[in-house]
Amino acid sequence: MNQHLIYIYMERRWWMTLLIIMCLLVSSTGRGLNIKSKVSSQLYNHTLAVTMGQYASAVYMSDLIDLFTWTCSRCDGLTEGFEVIELIVDIQNCLQAFVGVADDLDAIVIAFRGTQETSIQNWIEDLFWKQLDFDYPGCTNGKVHHGFFNAYNNTTVRPGILDGVSRAREVYGDLKIMVTGHSMGGAMAAFCGLDLALMYGSKNVQVTTFGMPRIGNAAFASYYSEVVPNTFRVTHAHDLVPHLPPYYQYFPQKTYHHFPREVWLYNIGFGFLIYPVEMICDGSGEDPNCSRSVSGNSISDHLSYFGIEMGCDTSSKCKIVMAPSLASYGKIDDNGNFALSKTPTKFILKKKLNHAVSDQ
Repeated sequence: MNQHLIYIYMERRWWMTLLIIMCLLVSSTGRGLNIKSKVSSQLYNHTLAVTMGQYASAVYMSDLIDLFTWTCSRCDGLTEGFEVIELIVDIQNCLQAFVGVADDLDAIVIAFRGTQETSIQNWIEDLFWKQLDFDYPGCTNGKVHHGFFNAYNNTTVRPGILDGVSRAREVYGDLKIMVTGHSMGGAMAAFCGLDLALMYGSKNVQVTTFGMPRIGNAAFASYYSEVVPNTFRVTHAHDLVPHLPPYYQYFPQKTYHHFPREVWLYNIGFGFLIYPVEMICDGSGEDPNCSRSVSGNSISDHLSYFGIEMGCDTSSKCKIVMAPSLASYGKIDDNGNFALSKTPTKFILKKKLNHAVSDQ
């Protein structure tokens, strides 16, 4: 009898222990680590997000003539009147970005191209196996994805971006800076925004990304959110890229961790009653009620945001269209990389006219 009671007691204790362990595991699948920011972030603006989406789409264009002159098929709508002053093409690493001035936003806009369709499947498969492998300078215990860090910091992209921003600020003064990008371009946009916020101050830089992957651990996410609080990561339905590299929910301190703030786009309803939703997520960066609440299994969701086509206008990897007339705007290095530069004109004239009127 005593042995039977001991058996029942041990069995209950075993089940109680298992229940406690399960509760601990479930709690670790929640909102991840709290990400704190000392600077208040801006309110989400739908129209501005769509505008940034159009810039993120335009940078994919392969015809550099139309892109540099802002006459491409994606260079209209909310971005009409934009003027490119720096176009960087890193042939060696298959990267592309531009810097320009938007007079309606009264801002410098920077956009980075994402992964091309011909290599996106291999890129996605590769992300499953990527590990945190690089200590971020100036960030205690912060680790980041080495490839994304290098794509911005150790190619011809960063010097070209900084040159374009510096020239624009020489002309216009203390303009705000808006950075955007889709997919891998979003990862580069985040590192660029961090770079510029450290140079020009957190209040002067805003970042909006689309379908970007995780780029660092929780320590880096906290550091980033303090330096660049005006950041919005837009995700779409079942887009699989924001789920990569994987978030290991049982090890929140060690795994990759998104920084805030996510805005999740999805539809509700069925049949003819379909309503689009833009859900502003919590400040953890890993809100379980947003994109993490669904499986990330869609490439088609990755290639469309707000109905805007994200991706290249040609299936050829790193294909570009040039013209001899563009040669005078830049130089090509030994590896074939180049940057096209020009002095802004439209915005300058508008500014001068406004000043002349106000002085009378």
